[in-house]
Amino acid sequence: MIKILVDCFGGDHCPQAPVAGALAALAGNPDLYVLLTGDEEILRKELKGKDYDTSRLEIVHAPEVIGCDEKPTDVVRLKRNSSMMKAIILLRDRDDIAAMVSTGSTGALVTGALVRLGRIPGVIRPAFCPILPSMNGGIVGICDSGANVEVTSAHLRQFAIMASLYMENVYGVNKPRVALLNVGKEAEKGDEIRQEAYRLLQEIEGLNFVGNMESRDLLSGAYDVVVADGFSGNVLVKTTEGTALELLKKLKKEIFSRSLYKLGALLMKRMFADMKEFMNYQNYGGSVLLGTSKVVVKGHGSSNATAVEKCIEQAYKMEVSRLSGKIEAEIARYEHYME
Repeated sequence: MIKILVDCFGGDHCPQAPVAGALAALAGNPDLYVLLTGDEEILRKELKGKDYDTSRLEIVHAPEVIGCDEKPTDVVRLKRNSSMMKAIILLRDRDDIAAMVSTGSTGALVTGALVRLGRIPGVIRPAFCPILPSMNGGIVGICDSGANVEVTSAHLRQFAIMASLYMENVYGVNKPRVALLNVGKEAEKGDEIRQEAYRLLQEIEGLNFVGNMESRDLLSGAYDVVVADGFSGNVLVKTTEGTALELLKKLKKEIFSRSLYKLGALLMKRMFADMKEFMNYQNYGGSVLLGTSKVVVKGHGSSNATAVEKCIEQAYKMEVSRLSGKIEAEIARYEHYME
């Protein structure tokens, strides 16, 4: 039985979305056990009348809620009974619990995970790795996307190793094509950190490093993993998501501007619906925090039930594939390089 904690009081649609997502995940995975953290009375009201296997669901009472404006360090020190920190502490203290999912404060989650959980041996810094759809029907992972604003070339090398293993073991991507986010495709492009990272990535035996990538090619389908510092990666992901959403809005506006366009849209209704689903980030789960001693998945603050379910599935697959152990073993191969 794989046990996963779900923080039920951190996002915009709590506790409805986390509870519904957890029940959907339970229904689809007979060897999954879910622990919901949050105010017990509220959670029991939310579960009332729902159909689920009661032997595989547990409520952990955690009445405190983390506010969006609270400092992450204060949360870790002072809010041990919050739904997020209770989950992190339980994840650390109980060997039978494999992972946790939260849609709450990113800063609090990263700080709590680093302080309370720690890192996989050999990992310098954990990194977020969200997934986006690519134009050829595949997916691409971006690592890092916000956990580390400043990095070294050694950090970028580890991000590449961890994200490549993640895409291969969780999503079944054979020999993931790894690219380094840069201002041009030529090897000499970028600052000293990017140039040194390019050289280091070329040296990793077994890593399918395909060179630099410009941001405009993120969704081209030519890459499976994009390595970046947390600042650039976060901007890349949010700009791409925002552009896609605004283009869909513009398209909808243009369609309704003329009767002829409306007629054409009616004939292409199914195609537009498929395109909307394809670009909906809720269908791709959350950002996994690669490199922590236990599995942590961060869902978007506006995650609905489907997104939470996908986050739980990500955590489940990471544990089933024993990803943490594989990351530790692969990092150890390059320990003499690490800074």
